[in-house]
Amino acid sequence: MTTSHVTASSTDSPSHALPDRPLRIAVAQAVAVRGDVDANIERAAELIREAGAAGARLVLFAEKFLTGYDPELVGSDPLRYAVSADDPRLAPIAAACRESGTAAVLGAATRAAEGLFISALVFAPSGAVVARYDKQHQYGEEPKVFRPGTAGCTLELDGWRLGLGVCYDSGFPEHARAAALDGCHAYLVGALFRTGGGRLQSQVWFPARAMDNTCYAVLANHVGPAGERDACGGSAIWRPDGLLLAEAGPTDDELLIGDLDPRVLREAREDLTMLTDIARRDAQVAASPRALVELG
Repeated sequence: MTTSHVTASSTDSPSHALPDRPLRIAVAQAVAVRGDVDANIERAAELIREAGAAGARLVLFAEKFLTGYDPELVGSDPLRYAVSADDPRLAPIAAACRESGTAAVLGAATRAAEGLFISALVFAPSGAVVARYDKQHQYGEEPKVFRPGTAGCTLELDGWRLGLGVCYDSGFPEHARAAALDGCHAYLVGALFRTGGGRLQSQVWFPARAMDNTCYAVLANHVGPAGERDACGGSAIWRPDGLLLAEAGPTDDELLIGDLDPRVLREAREDLTMLTDIARRDAQVAASPRALVELG
């Protein structure tokens, strides 16, 4: 792998070497214009360029940023509101990635032969769409419009392994754990957490996912109106020991910049040895003899 590309990975070993240098990432918290795909694409391209100018190697966007969170709207006209990986409307985002040398993980409703999905589209620094992760855990009315994803996704960038999730995925400890067991050093999630209970959920789930798996946890949340919901902002980055590294405010557009530090990652994993202990335990269980008891 070269440092100028993002590649999807299917390796299943949790014992990958730790990265040897920091990775600067950006978290885009911005109001999405309901149903205006073109306007939201232009805004995403602006944020990618801004992130690139700040030295970020990757930008993470909120869930379904291209339309705002509105399943019924997407279902009413999929050709208008959902995109395919080769959709020509995505050209400004590809150009922004290429010109800034920055990767992007973009929340979008997508369409494929199998149906509609809530996805994270992955743009390499070259501008090419190199992966599409589909949300695996659906919430509320989403199953009426979208199909669930069937596979996880790990990215590699500059020696860092990055696991992807979308919103409700992060509420299931097993989802982040699967990424960690695939060698991920960070868990990246675009979401819609709304005012009220959503604020508490994000503040509990993400530091827990970080500490449980000794990996960075990164949240890109919506802010302001999102369909019939009001989003609570608070996009943030948590360290592998569960401590908060950086956080955006609850009401304003903000491009959050943070450095993922291999030293911090190493220290957390030396102190909290859950991943090593799990691998050791599972190996011992697999190798142990089993009793066969006949009940008659």
